[in-house]
Amino acid sequence: MKFDREIRYIDTDWGSMKLLLLRPREPRGKTPAVLWIHGGGYYEGMAEMALFSRARDAAQCGALVVSPEYRLSVSEPYPAALEDCYTALLWLKEHAAELGADPEMLIVGGESAGGGLTAALCMLAKDRGGPEIRFQFPIYPMLDCYDTDSSRDNHSLFWNTRRNHEGWQRYLGPLWGGEVPAYASPSRREDLSGLPPCYTFVGDGEPFYCETVKYVEDLKKAGVQAEADVYHVDIHAFDVMFPMNRVSKEARRAFIRHFTEAAGLKGDEDS
Repeated sequence: MKFDREIRYIDTDWGSMKLLLLRPREPRGKTPAVLWIHGGGYYEGMAEMALFSRARDAAQCGALVVSPEYRLSVSEPYPAALEDCYTALLWLKEHAAELGADPEMLIVGGESAGGGLTAALCMLAKDRGGPEIRFQFPIYPMLDCYDTDSSRDNHSLFWNTRRNHEGWQRYLGPLWGGEVPAYASPSRREDLSGLPPCYTFVGDGEPFYCETVKYVEDLKKAGVQAEADVYHVDIHAFDVMFPMNRVSKEARRAFIRHFTEAAGLKGDEDS
C-alpha cells in the first residue's frame, strides 16, 4: 500500500517538536495509529529513520505511523526523550480520528534505543493511567544500562560494548553509575503485569540479545502475551543494515505477519 509523508510540528513545554507522519493513501477499514520511535543509542538519529525501518512496513500495511523527533541526550539527558515520546503519544491519541485512524488502536514500536523507549513508554502510560497501548513492538531494544552476558566484551559491527557504554552514559547523565529508575532502563522494572502484548526479534550474537530475551520472558511470567524471534546473526540492526540478506528478509516477513495480526490488517510484503 502506498503512503504519503507529512511533517508536522507540535508545541511542547520546551518548544516545538517535529513529527513525521506516514499516512496511507487508501485506508483499508479501521486504521491503527502507530507511534514509531527511532533508534540511535539515545544520542543520535532522526524521525526520518522510520523510512528505513520496520515502521515503513507498518505504513505499507495500512497503518498511520507517527515518528517523533525527540530530544537527544547530547542536548538533554533522561527523561527528556521519554517525556517527548509521551507527549507525542498523547497528541496521536487526540488527533488519530482526524487523521483517519482509530484512536482506540494505539500501537507503539521502535528499534534499538527506540525499542527501549517503547518499553519505557508502555510502562509510563500504564502508570499514568493512559493512553491505553494495544500492542508493543520493541525491536532489538536497548533496555539495560548494566552489562549483560551479550553486551559485555561485545565487538560487533555498528554497535558494541564501547558504543553501548557511551550511549548509556550520555542518556543517563548524572544518573550514570548510580541508582537508575526503570523508566530510564526498563530492565530494572520488576512488575511487568498489565503491559501491552509484545513482539520483537533480535540476533543471538548482538549486544542486546540477553536483555531482549529476558524482557520477553519476564513479560510472559507476568501473564503478558509476548514472543521473540531469534536469528543467528551478530550484527545489531541487521535488517536495516543489510536488508537484502536472507535473514533480514525472513525477519521482515515475520514482523509483517505479527504486525498485521496485532493490528487486524492485511500484509503487503512485496511493497
